[in-house]
Amino acid sequence: MAEKGPTEHPPAVADPLVDPAFESVRADGAAPRRALFLDRDGVINVDHGYVHRPEDTQFVDGIFDVCRAAAGKGCLLVVVTNQAGIGRGYYSREAFLDYMAWMHSQFRIEGAPLAATYYCPHHPTEGMGDYRVVCTCRKPQPGMLLAAEGRFGIDMAGSVLIGDTVNDMLAGAAAGVGQRWLLEGHDQRKSQQELPLGAVRLRVLADLATDRL
Repeated sequence: MAEKGPTEHPPAVADPLVDPAFESVRADGAAPRRALFLDRDGVINVDHGYVHRPEDTQFVDGIFDVCRAAAGKGCLLVVVTNQAGIGRGYYSREAFLDYMAWMHSQFRIEGAPLAATYYCPHHPTEGMGDYRVVCTCRKPQPGMLLAAEGRFGIDMAGSVLIGDTVNDMLAGAAAGVGQRWLLEGHDQRKSQQELPLGAVRLRVLADLATDRL
């Protein structure tokens, strides 16, 4: 039997994990809110590969400082993360959401509460069953960012995105995010990548001047 190809009709963006403190924050016609959009693996936590348990989590140096500074300037903190580990069957959607609820709790403790986590569980070639789909949410597609814009009433041009891949930068550009920072860390390969127009390299999070947020 021939292997099943990707689903033809793209699914809707998955419902986000919204922190209880931000449930009432909606796009309500008030002045648009700025956001700091964060990729997860490689920006929030060290990317050890499909991290989904607290005991495997190592937070990236400086992440809480940057998030506290952004929150202090009125930015919503919004995670936008590709999570093909769900679609590949490495861990369940429920396990991922439980893990992210734990991560939200760590940010609350650090004084930088996350408003929401948007995630894409799909993969166009390696996903299992309905997760094998060409979707509009997997970065470099902008679906997760646009969903957050609609849900929270975000001023995209005034917002900031920090990612660690070119796909993050492309998604941010497609969604109209004003500032897009590529976190290189100590990966020399990233310093050799050609950046999309408008993206800026960032060696470590401590190099991001808070007056740019």
